[in-house]
Amino acid sequence: MIPEDLYYSNEHEWVRLDDDIATVGITDFAQEQLGEIVYADLPQPGDSVEAGSTVGELESTKAVSDVFSPVAGEVVVSNDGLHDNYEVFGTDPYGEGWLFKVRVAPDAVEGLMSAEEYAGLITP
Repeated sequence: MIPEDLYYSNEHEWVRLDDDIATVGITDFAQEQLGEIVYADLPQPGDSVEAGSTVGELESTKAVSDVFSPVAGEVVVSNDGLHDNYEVFGTDPYGEGWLFKVRVAPDAVEGLMSAEEYAGLITP
């Protein structure tokens, strides 16, 4: 399941761009690799993030994994609702399972992959 209307990073994050707001989450592939997520440490509103930088971490029953920002900008909101419902990563990773939103420049998604390119990355 790789939605075609999103952009993707090598670190398995996705980006949905709505005007100057980029919503960021982890891909279905990433959540499958992590297993059951039990804790999320996310950037907070007002934080500046750089593309490719570590901005938080996800803890699962298997491991702790860094969260990277695929875009640069200022965090405008984090998905605090995740703390009450980590199961959403497995049930709706491209919807309610988003991580944070960033105010970005118009060229923010340059260098990210299309759905077709991302499928090539994760498909042997």
